Amino acid sequence: MELTLPSGIPSSSTLRRLRNLPQSHTAPFTRIQYPVFPLSPRPMDRPSLTSKSKTPRAAADNGASSISAASPVPAVGGRFGEVKRVTKETNVFAKINLDGTGVADSSTGIPFLDHMLDQLASHGLFDVHVRATGDIHIDDHHTNEDVALAIGTALLQALGDRKGIHRFGDFSAPLDEALIHVALDLSGRPYLGYDLQIPTQRVGTYDTQLVEHFFQSLANTSGMTLHIRQLAGKNSHHIIEATFKAFARALRQATEPDPRRLGTIPSSKGVLSRS
Repeated sequence: MELTLPSGIPSSSTLRRLRNLPQSHTAPFTRIQYPVFPLSPRPMDRPSLTSKSKTPRAAADNGASSISAASPVPAVGGRFGEVKRVTKETNVFAKINLDGTGVADSSTGIPFLDHMLDQLASHGLFDVHVRATGDIHIDDHHTNEDVALAIGTALLQALGDRKGIHRFGDFSAPLDEALIHVALDLSGRPYLGYDLQIPTQRVGTYDTQLVEHFFQSLANTSGMTLHIRQLAGKNSHHIIEATFKAFARALRQATEPDPRRLGTIPSSKGVLSRS
């Protein structure tokens, strides 16, 4: 019986003839080399012939746009309050940005108060700008008070209708042996609960009795319920500085936007205002 091989498969007689051919006529079946050409870029990788832009587009995930390093970045806005208060005793200018970066620029004529306003800016991440002149040749009382009144009024302006904020703030700040707790409510109802036991009458030239007066004045004009408690402390400087740091962090917490509020007023009454 004669078997018929499928088309394309050489017969045994053909294979025998191929084996008898000279070596130079045999083709290298085991290794075939093909010419290698450089790959062309895909259409999406090719630079556009019509594009006039010389700045490469930065890669972005999910098609999100990006800003090149050469492009100007728009300035970030903020919630600002600005007050000028002039009396026969003092001349005070105060400006605050609740959405700042902690820039402190204050000159009140009272070095220790300037140092405390630096704490307010740095730890609250507020931009605080204060310029004050007053009758400090008598004492620091009027300037300390009017600076606090001006800052409280600027805070009141910056808060506006208080929509979308957390409203409440609570923070405990340690400073070495001192530990101060501050809780506050931007309720619109001014109140100060104050319980500090500062052991000395002065820190530098600053009368430590003015600490309470500062926070009372600020609470009055801003419409803030404020409680300050000393949990520990023996050093007057540490106690006062920890108080300003705790206040700054509590105020930062209270003024920051609450993403779950969706811009609504954080009150069951539907309104928060200074009364």
